Amino acid sequence: MADKSWLKTTLEIAVIVSASAVFGILWNRSLLADAWHGAPAAQAAPAAQQGEALPMPIGLAQLKELHDSGQAVLVDARSGASFAKEHIAGALSLPLEEATRQKTPQLKGVAKDAVIVAYCNGFSCHDSMELGKLLIKSGYGSVYVFEGGLPEWRDAGYPTTGGGR
Repeated sequence: MADKSWLKTTLEIAVIVSASAVFGILWNRSLLADAWHGAPAAQAAPAAQQGEALPMPIGLAQLKELHDSGQAVLVDARSGASFAKEHIAGALSLPLEEATRQKTPQLKGVAKDAVIVAYCNGFSCHDSMELGKLLIKSGYGSVYVFEGGLPEWRDAGYPTTGGGR
């Protein structure tokens, strides 16, 4: 009897897995067909179709090198209060809220051809990406986003300044 229950269980598992595979393939058939033909994924297409320029991501090591050499202007997209509490040493404050109220956000004293790196509160914060897009639309040519933001910078032991630590 025990042998028949194992056989029955194995058969049930095989049927469930097969049905799931067929259902998944049918459900995602257009995505799979596009991938098979080398077309871009539908999720990645909207920004590209609109012709929207996106800032490029930059890593911690690259940012540290640019920061130490003075080759980039760091821009904090967080609120003014958060900036006052703590920010990357030498960064400018341009909160996303303020930038969206302006038609063309400007960084005082920063040339349009300067290398700009926007950051905010880390990987879960998208303010830096939105600020980067606004700065590109405003005519800044070299705009990057540091997705790790202040938390990654601070956790690496790199210099911050402000009222809190």
